[in-house]
Amino acid sequence: MKSGIGLIVREAQERYLERLLPPRDAIAREIEELAAAEDVPIADPEVARLLEIMARSTRARTIVEVGTAIGYGALFLARGAPEARVLTIDRDAERLATARRFLEKAGVAERVELIEDDALAALTRITGPIDLAWVDGEKKEYRRYLDLLLPQMSVGGTLLFDNLLWKGRVAEPPEEEEDDEATDALFAFNGYLMRHPQLAAVILPFGDGLGVATKTKPLISELGGPF
Repeated sequence: MKSGIGLIVREAQERYLERLLPPRDAIAREIEELAAAEDVPIADPEVARLLEIMARSTRARTIVEVGTAIGYGALFLARGAPEARVLTIDRDAERLATARRFLEKAGVAERVELIEDDALAALTRITGPIDLAWVDGEKKEYRRYLDLLLPQMSVGGTLLFDNLLWKGRVAEPPEEEEDDEATDALFAFNGYLMRHPQLAAVILPFGDGLGVATKTKPLISELGGPF
């Protein structure tokens, strides 16, 4: 057990861990530079590396990503699971076009299906079994994303959720921001995720807060219920 609060994830430790990350290749760096220049939200580099690890270690065959942006997450997911089909959803056509260019340059575009649509609408059409899901979309819709994804997840399938600590606001909301809908939604979602009867879940102080869950048993609806 840890010896106290705030002893590990402090600025010095975080900087140290950043320095340990191996250099990204030219395509990943290009995406990072464009995201920084145009203020496009993408995963932190350490989270992207974990996506690649999870895609590889779970031997995922079908992967769903909510929130393509400019293709950073899809790139690492596709690289981690060279036999997988990656379905990635975003409603921004311009960002999807940029993502396609990066994925083509990386040689993985033929295994990535870019879906231009609202995520909630797209998820109603995707059928499983899904082995791995990565969610980095609209924060207020996280609970609904989970509800739509879960019936399609294979038992033992893994779900990953970004931004669950939301810049520290979820645990310690700023007093001046009384109407922060994203913070309120994530606070409620975290409890829902951790207590969900079909999941074993944990929230890690990693990146901006990473939720990791696995589906432990089928839903009643999957068994032909309600009974």
